[in-house]
Amino acid sequence: MTAVADTDALPRKALAGPFGGLFCGYLGLTAAIPVLPGFVRDRYDASDFLVGLVVTATALTALLIRPVAGGQADYRGNRLVMQIGAVLVALGGLAYFFPIGLTGLVLDRLMLGVGEAALFTAGAVWVVSLAPHTRRAQLIGLYGVSMWGGISAGTFLGALLHNIGYSAVWTLCTVAPLVGLALISSAPAPARPTGPRTRTGLMLRPAATPGLALALAAGGYAALAAFVVLHLDERGIGSGVVVLSCFSLVYAGTRLFIGRFPDKYGPRRVATVCAICEAIGLLIIAVAPNLPIALLGSVVMGVGFSLLHPSLALMVMNRTAKSQQGAALGAYTSFWDLGVAVWGPVGGVIAGALGYEAVFVVGACCAGVSAVMALLIAEPSDQPVTVA
Repeated sequence: MTAVADTDALPRKALAGPFGGLFCGYLGLTAAIPVLPGFVRDRYDASDFLVGLVVTATALTALLIRPVAGGQADYRGNRLVMQIGAVLVALGGLAYFFPIGLTGLVLDRLMLGVGEAALFTAGAVWVVSLAPHTRRAQLIGLYGVSMWGGISAGTFLGALLHNIGYSAVWTLCTVAPLVGLALISSAPAPARPTGPRTRTGLMLRPAATPGLALALAAGGYAALAAFVVLHLDERGIGSGVVVLSCFSLVYAGTRLFIGRFPDKYGPRRVATVCAICEAIGLLIIAVAPNLPIALLGSVVMGVGFSLLHPSLALMVMNRTAKSQQGAALGAYTSFWDLGVAVWGPVGGVIAGALGYEAVFVVGACCAGVSAVMALLIAEPSDQPVTVA
């Protein structure tokens, strides 16, 4: 059997399984997000703390399960683990229909986090195994775009279906991942990597430094997502939602149009430049006197932040044996969850003590440290690949 990665062509039919499965899975996962707070408050008269716990419970298990899911994908196969993830997400959507109580709802959300971790991590390793060697980072980036596409479509459709009723939303939460399961199952199962399969813990050394760099860079994203609206309102500029939307468009467009840069110029070089761009963009937003300058900052940050994750992920893959790449990628991705979870409340503390501008300055400093870390990572395959 000839490996797909022996040519530079993309195996589009084979990729439809993991890409489509991820999109549909996240569509089902996030359709509940716009309506869950109101549902929990109306149905159970829950406090703000419990509302927040229900909404964010998935992140708790996803953070811990990603390395485990990646290790299982290495051992049992990427398609099987991704199928299990889609089934768990569908079951989690189905559970919304039943009177399971507040405790049951929290447990259901925790199970959904397990499904999300299995779905995303196994699919990411699957995509890399199908990618030509010169296009691995590009496909990692596009895989992320597929996830964000599912998130965007899910939150929009969830809010829209809420006008019909909760049952319509829960139906989408159940049916969408089942469609994803069908797409995953329709794709041929990838060959399992050869080589010794040793037991691994939650952390693999090749993922540690790139993961820490990603967690630091997450501080800038958390600052933008949580505080740009308040920051620009305080400066009398307003239109923070426009700036955030501009960042999202640039983020997706960068991966679509120049997503091969990490493959072409080397992941360490691109990761370093991208982290510096993130820092510069955050500083521009911090001191922006008007909307055009704030938009410029979001463009610079969007370009940098977009390719940082796939560049660092490619470095993890290059430093890990094929038989352990699922566990390594899962451990690396967990740093993103950790970074967002930490920087959200830390940003709030900084904002309360020093103001919103300081949140962006601190985020820029963290991105600068991320750039230094990326530059210092020993990368065995760091030489640029010539792409025709």
